[in-house]
This record gives sequence, C-alpha cells and structure tokens, in this order.
Amino acid sequence: MTPVTVSAGDGPVILGFPHGGTHVPEAIRARLNDNGLILADTDWHIARLYDGLLASATRVEATFHRYVIDANRDPSGHSLYPGQNTTTLCPLTDFDGVSIWKEGQEPKAADIEERRGKFHAPYHAALAAEVARVKAKHGIAIVYDCHSIRSRIPFLFEGVLPDLNIGTDNGKTCDAEIERVTAEIAAASPHSSVLNGRFRGGWTTRHYGTPDSNVHAIQMEIAQSAYLQTEAAPFAYDTAKAEKTRLTLKRILEEIEAVARSLSRHG
Repeated sequence: MTPVTVSAGDGPVILGFPHGGTHVPEAIRARLNDNGLILADTDWHIARLYDGLLASATRVEATFHRYVIDANRDPSGHSLYPGQNTTTLCPLTDFDGVSIWKEGQEPKAADIEERRGKFHAPYHAALAAEVARVKAKHGIAIVYDCHSIRSRIPFLFEGVLPDLNIGTDNGKTCDAEIERVTAEIAAASPHSSVLNGRFRGGWTTRHYGTPDSNVHAIQMEIAQSAYLQTEAAPFAYDTAKAEKTRLTLKRILEEIEAVARSLSRHG
C-alpha cells in the first residue's frame, strides 16, 4: 500500500492528515500486543469529517497508522513538548501510557530508521511537493493540519479538552490574521475552543510554518467527543454531532482561504 495519497486542489489551502491512516504492515502488526491492535489513538474518521468542506483544498493523507511511525513527530526523535508526557516517533505506548508492543518486540533503532524511509519521508515529500506547487501557483500556501483526539486522556493532560484546539506555536507558524480569524470563528461557535493550549502545533505545523517565506501553517486538534458517538471502540461516527462541527470547520476554512487570497494580492 502506498504510504500517502494526494488529491491536488487549485486553491491556496492544503489539508494534511498525518494520523487518519489505519494500515499496519503485517510484519509490524504481528509485533503489536492486544492493546496495540485496537489502534485506539487513530484520528478516527478525520478525513470524513473534512470531506467536501473546501472544494479547492489540496489533501495529503497518510495511509499508515501512527503506531508504525508518527508522521507528526520530528524525524530526529526530538520531543515537541519537553517535560510533558507525549508519545515518541515510533510510539512505545498508547496515549494512556500503556504498552502497545509484545514483550521484546518494541521498535529498535534499525526499525525506526527503516520506517522513517518507507513511511515518514514519503509523506513529507508529498506534502512538501504540494506546498511548493501551491505556492508557485498562488504566491502563498497554507498548511492546515487536521487532527483529533479523545477529550479525556489523563496521561497527556488534565481535565477535559476543549472541542477545538488551535495551534500556531504561539503565533510563530502563520500570519496573525490567519490565527485571528480561526480563533474568532471557533470562539463564536457552539463549541468550546482554545488557542495554543495543550496542543500548540506538532512537527508538521512547526516545520512548514514559515510566514516570512509565505508558507503558513496552523493545526486544528478536535476533541473526538465533538463528532464520535463514543470515544471508545468501535469509535463510530455520529452524523448529527459531526454536521454541527463541520459547519464551524467550513467557516474556518473558507475564511482562511479568503485571508490567503488577500495576503497573496497584497504580497
């Protein structure tokens, strides 16, 4: 299976989906324990949630699961949140801190290097190529990184996560107007929201977000309680909940695109 799929749009916005894939090669699947086989930390149905919201957007989607290798981690293995609990480039545990591998079957250095080449690098090569293409066409590119996560994970954060968690690495990864319109639409919506809270943007947002070069990036981490029936297996999609969330996301994406076109004109 190809590690990444690309649907090229003609607008300035690129939707990235690093964690929606569920493919695990059989040789790797055989090393997962019963807990790991649940694949609980998937961004369940995230591509469906965004489907059709912005017709002009490019989509770059990883097909592999984050337990194979995490496409939103620094390939060097450097932690994005020093001093805080998080999962690694090739995770050893799930988001609850519980092992996902059979004893002695955890990824070794050689495994990590192989997976970087087979999965992580192709995903980011495809994303980088789309950034270059879109920027060449419009003079600007905006990477909107699409994520979701359970609303309650004591190992990672206290309490209940807001519905919409916007990350710009404290304003470093995008123009202030992109951050502003996103935060204002989220705040005015029926959903709870936060800007640069627990999730300030992963490696994708921080790596690609270089406003001085007209490439902007913003991460949206959505609490799965905002669109799933339950945040446990079978992780079923809730159409009624999702449609409410989709309305807000559509407004955000449309406004981001409008800002992108304005910034491009005034270059």
